[in-house]
Amino acid sequence: MIKEITNTNLAEVLADDKLVIVDFWAVWCGPCRMLSPIVDEIAEEMPDKVTVAKCNVDEADEVAMNFGIRSIPTLIFFKGGQPVDKLIGALPKAELVKKINSLL
Repeated sequence: MIKEITNTNLAEVLADDKLVIVDFWAVWCGPCRMLSPIVDEIAEEMPDKVTVAKCNVDEADEVAMNFGIRSIPTLIFFKGGQPVDKLIGALPKAELVKKINSLL
């Protein structure tokens, strides 16, 4: 299940024991639309290993500002509520899976 990040629920989502991937995106962003189905597949294929959340930067602007999001799509990886890595841009699924496996 993919969680939706808002300006008020970030701490709750990041409290998960698993690796948390937050996808910062916007409706008008072409590369975001390319990456979104890949992120969705990973959420379906790796539910025991990762928690996937999406943050619409237009709706949750405070969260995006707090993490200094300047380019989208941006994926930030969290462990124990803390950011441990970041990827920017639309990436192939294999590269994203490789990154996830390196962080597990």
